Amino acid sequence: MADMNQDQAFIEYVVKSIVNHGADVKTERTVDERGVLITLYVNPDDMGYVIGRQGQTARALRILLKIVGAKENARVNLKIYEPEEMRRQHQESRSMQAPMTSDAGKHGDSGLVSDDDLADLGI
Repeated sequence: MADMNQDQAFIEYVVKSIVNHGADVKTERTVDERGVLITLYVNPDDMGYVIGRQGQTARALRILLKIVGAKENARVNLKIYEPEEMRRQHQESRSMQAPMTSDAGKHGDSGLVSDDDLADLGI
C-alpha cells in the first residue's frame, strides 16, 4: 500500500468495508491527459453492494472520490468493472422475465439499476 496513491487507497478502503469478499477488491489506476481513472474490481457476488439501489452507492463513491482527487488538483473518475459474461447473463435473465407492468416501464431503459436488478444479485 506504500506505492498506492491516496485516491486509490481511499476507494479500496471504503469498498472493502462494504463488501463481503474484501480480499477480492482490487483497483487499477491509470493517468492520461483527461485525468485519473481508477478501475474497481470486486467479487461478482458483491456487485450489488457496490452499485447500490438505483446506483446510489456507486454515485456516492464517485462523488467522494472526486473530492479526494480535488484536494490534489486531480480529476478522478471511477469505473466499476463488470465482466462481459456477467452482463450478458443479467440481460438474458431480464429478457426471460414476465412482461413489464405499466409502472415497471418507467425506468426500464434509463440505465439505472432497478430493484429487480438488485434482487437478481441477491440484495
